[in-house]
Amino acid sequence: MLLAMATGTGKTRLAIAMLYRLLTTKRFRRVCFVVDRTALGEQAAGEFKTARIVGPRAFADIFGIKELADIAPDPATKVHICTIQGLVKRVLAEENVPPVDQYDLIVVDECHRGYLLDREMSDAELSFRSEDDYISKYRRVLEHFDAVKIGLTATPALHTTEIFGEPIFTYSYREAVIDGWLIDHDPPLRIETELSRQGIHFRRGDELPLFDPQTGVISLSNAPDDLAFEVESFNRRVITTEFNRVVAEELARHIDPTLPGKTLVFAATDGHADIVVDQLKQAFAAAYGAIDDDAVKKITGSVDAPGKLIRRFRNDDLPKVAVTVDLLTTGIDVPAIVNLVFIRRVNSRILYEQMLGRATRRCDEIGKETFRIFDAVGIYDALQAVSTMKPVVVDPSLTFTQLLGELANVVDPDRRAVIRDQLVVRLRRRVRKLGREATEHLAATAGESLQAMLHRVASAPLDELADWVRARPALGPILDWNPDSGRPMPLVISNHPDQHAATTAGYGQGARPEDYLSAFTAFIAGNANRLAALQIVTQRPRDLTRADLKELALTLDEAGFSEAQLRAAWRQARNEDIAASLIGFVRQAALGDALEPWATRVERAVARILRRQAWTAPQRQWLERIGRRVAEIGVADRSALDEEQFQVAGGFRRLDKVFDGRLGSILSDINDEAWKQAG
Repeated sequence: MLLAMATGTGKTRLAIAMLYRLLTTKRFRRVCFVVDRTALGEQAAGEFKTARIVGPRAFADIFGIKELADIAPDPATKVHICTIQGLVKRVLAEENVPPVDQYDLIVVDECHRGYLLDREMSDAELSFRSEDDYISKYRRVLEHFDAVKIGLTATPALHTTEIFGEPIFTYSYREAVIDGWLIDHDPPLRIETELSRQGIHFRRGDELPLFDPQTGVISLSNAPDDLAFEVESFNRRVITTEFNRVVAEELARHIDPTLPGKTLVFAATDGHADIVVDQLKQAFAAAYGAIDDDAVKKITGSVDAPGKLIRRFRNDDLPKVAVTVDLLTTGIDVPAIVNLVFIRRVNSRILYEQMLGRATRRCDEIGKETFRIFDAVGIYDALQAVSTMKPVVVDPSLTFTQLLGELANVVDPDRRAVIRDQLVVRLRRRVRKLGREATEHLAATAGESLQAMLHRVASAPLDELADWVRARPALGPILDWNPDSGRPMPLVISNHPDQHAATTAGYGQGARPEDYLSAFTAFIAGNANRLAALQIVTQRPRDLTRADLKELALTLDEAGFSEAQLRAAWRQARNEDIAASLIGFVRQAALGDALEPWATRVERAVARILRRQAWTAPQRQWLERIGRRVAEIGVADRSALDEEQFQVAGGFRRLDKVFDGRLGSILSDINDEAWKQAG
């Protein structure tokens, strides 16, 4: 079974509550809770020890747990926390293989990960590629145990549903934002430099410094051909300190490391993370004076005691800025993160959404309302399409020899089409990297220019293309040839100067904030009489409920309009930062209402109602408390009075008696008065 819940909505807490019920009712006797990294296992163990289940007693107090250091459970163990790597070692690599009935329930946290063979697969590939290539050790380990398997994830991948089935419950990020459990983000700030716009170019014969990651030696060579590196290659194939300097200086204009909130920076490589840390420290020092050396830290697998650093980042004041590569991309819970910085490209929708999930958690103690995305490499725009479809090239480790061989031998046209799509994308990348000798050899073998070959592969009828490939078996080895096989590719060092070009907020399709607001007004005008929720907001606000508000928010969100982005666009277009509600923006667009903070409207509405008559002292106190709750949730709705502090006091039914049976009407009056003009 698969549960798909947005990052930050409490998958681990849900698992603890679920396991308590299942163990209490003796539905299961022993549970394995599987994680894929030690840090996540330690975090989960902490949750099992602190989550109160019955009174002050935590789950671990009631049932007992075995943690990562315990290789196998003892007979009394109810829950055993372990890594998938530990399970692999026990099941596949040792003589004393655990019995298949050692666990009768396995809960897999972050189950979208392929762990040891992480890849996305199409149905066609599953049917015609070898099982050894595509069924991971992860899957084999899970299938070893005769147990119920429950997967928890925020981002289901195709291989996830192949193992666990389609989600039986889904709670999306957008729903969680609308319900107030998660934090929305402002429009991403796109940082552009001259180099990121134009690329880094070397002319044939130019002096070319090369850094060997294996030896640490820098050698000088000459460019054999004209070389061009676009921004997606920065810091991965070409080292450019200047680009990182300019980005760091621009970040320092927007981020003060002494203010509340933390920043997480995603770097391309471990070496790049070192450069970013150094440049950020210099930029912050120049902008704000001396800063603590611990304010900016690298947290990657190469540092000493990374788990300890992660805990410091989560729990302590310092570091304020963490620079990582992959270690903090999934599963780590640091609610105080208010800034995400991308100085690396990723091609995986799943990884990207997990990275965004690091900042979605609420952190009321620092007044976190939204989080910001700083994008120095165009990742936000590049992955909009990828967010709704699988990448074409599903496994970059496949050789051209394999792909061409399959294209020549597979008969099914649908499978051939999948292979052709992958081949086209891989070829376009590969031919740009071929040296002159390999290019000439490839053209001679193909019997045509590389451009003609690319055109043929992309557009020729599949049967004809298969025959053409079958007649040229040497194409694959030429394309796969790598003279430096087995050695890390040397990195080009760029000393090209750079400077800041622009920082712009992204509203999609390059729109300005004014364009975004105009598009919103046009959408409201075009749908005001068609959507029931809009009719209630504009014509009968006294009848509004939380269900209506959620329906409206989901509808607008699907159309690309969220409260956070509307507020940001209004602030940038009008130089006014108004904490208006979503209803306020709708009524401003539809009716021309003044845009005011929702809390101000509620305060005025309650004051008007208090002036209507001589209320008793308890009635006045309850009205003031109800007003504060309405200001929090965005609408006066009776269901809110059966929650939190009102539930303890007896809920709506008891409070209705306090108001002589008129509480429902009073709530409607608050909604009505809130949307009357001041005066």
